[in-house]
Amino acid sequence: MYRIGFCSHIFLTILIYANRISAGSPPVVLWHGMGDSCCNPLSLGRIVKVLQKNLGPDSYVKSLKIGKSFEQEIKNSFFMNINLQVNDVCQQISKDLMLTNGYNAIGFSQGAQFLRAVAQRCPNPPMLNLISIGGQHQGVFGMPKCLYSSHKWCEYMRLVLNKEAYSKWVQDTLVQAEYWHDPIKESDYIKGSNFLADINNERVINTNYRENLLKLKNFIMVMFTNDTIVVPKESEWFAFYSPGQDKEIMPLEHSVLYLTDRLGLKVLEESGRLHFLSVPGNHLQFSEEWFLNEIVNKYLK
Repeated sequence: MYRIGFCSHIFLTILIYANRISAGSPPVVLWHGMGDSCCNPLSLGRIVKVLQKNLGPDSYVKSLKIGKSFEQEIKNSFFMNINLQVNDVCQQISKDLMLTNGYNAIGFSQGAQFLRAVAQRCPNPPMLNLISIGGQHQGVFGMPKCLYSSHKWCEYMRLVLNKEAYSKWVQDTLVQAEYWHDPIKESDYIKGSNFLADINNERVINTNYRENLLKLKNFIMVMFTNDTIVVPKESEWFAFYSPGQDKEIMPLEHSVLYLTDRLGLKVLEESGRLHFLSVPGNHLQFSEEWFLNEIVNKYLK
């Protein structure tokens, strides 16, 4: 009897808290980037505090944890298959009663395209606004420098990607290979990419992906104009190299993806829901003032 009563009390408390949240700012879900973790006090841990301070005392911020420890989270950001990570996150979100009425999502670096996959594959509970900060939505081709260069996996990753990015064992085990986009061998990319070619509807047109992405109130993409980590940096605005070479950038609006609108990006832009922001500086270098003015105050409150 005590156990049942205790659980009922907890459930009631959660519902009351959820109702208070729904009356204010929607909950926020965060997904960190490569080599980081949910609660690093120098990165997402700090973002959580900024959000809680500025969204009010009843705000709910969920920083996604992919792993049971700090070390495992970092390792998983390199070696846990993205599709498995997305499935795990979909389960986390669907079971979180605080998110039942919808949530805003902020992805940092690779966490941004992973959250886009969540929006496309797992529409319930609904993602309201998707904010991509330095995400690589058309993938990367070349990684001259790791954000966390102290990790021994960075150099290993570069060596493997340059040689065997689309072999099955690499696609199954190396996260960055799953959004490695070779514009010179476009057919190899489309055929071999486990993740990016799928969520970009480049292999088979999944109409659910398009319909679900169009449910967003806003899709905000932030590019860092002096980015030396993401190659090419224009991938942060869903642009990429013109097929067959790796010098000239084709703007999103000129791409087949946009012109055929297989993801709904054209509709999002024409309806004023696709936003392109830029920040001077290197990868993920932004001030708290910019974050509050351009992200929190405009899209999260």
